[in-house]
Amino acid sequence: MPSLRGWPSFPEELPVFDPADAPQSPQDLFLDWLTEAGEHVLAPHAVTLSTVDSDGAPDARVVILKDVDEAGWYVASSAESPKGVQLAKDPRAALTFFWPGRGRQVRLRGPVSPTSAEVSAADFRNRPPASRVEAFIGHQSDVLHDLEDLSRAAEEAERQVRENPDLVAEGWTRYLVAPETVEFWQASHDRRHVRLRYRRDGGIWLRERLWP
Repeated sequence: MPSLRGWPSFPEELPVFDPADAPQSPQDLFLDWLTEAGEHVLAPHAVTLSTVDSDGAPDARVVILKDVDEAGWYVASSAESPKGVQLAKDPRAALTFFWPGRGRQVRLRGPVSPTSAEVSAADFRNRPPASRVEAFIGHQSDVLHDLEDLSRAAEEAERQVRENPDLVAEGWTRYLVAPETVEFWQASHDRRHVRLRYRRDGGIWLRERLWP
């Protein structure tokens, strides 16, 4: 096994982040960082979605960010998936973005709510054909006993999508994560990492510089 301490954590050149220049809204700063990350790293919109199961144990997986606006951050999934079931029982979540090529991390957490059926349906129809097929296959996270079962389910899902391109998978849901806190983390080689937290206070965002 290679030495875990032998791998570099970040590139030699890191961007500069001055919290004094941060905008009033965490969404504005996030979109700036996301755009900048997109020029340097693969899949900057990939995000770790963390939920809790019925026993209160943490669970996490990587999904794709769908949108950001004044209300918050949006992700999507089947309501019948493990994450959908978990969010129905405990509608709170955390999102974690990590762009090691820029030495940056964004963390946020808060309540989650499903968007309207119309918004969710539009989200599904905008998915690539292969992604729509995947949703119709179903059985996400169930035990797969026979590969032939998967092949048959995939063939049927492909037929559905091909014959009914506007069909929406039952339970497909776009979720809004409306954070109460959003933290921006900029790595520094001297380990004096720069951390800025936005904390919602009523209708405004408070900005707080944190110790590394």
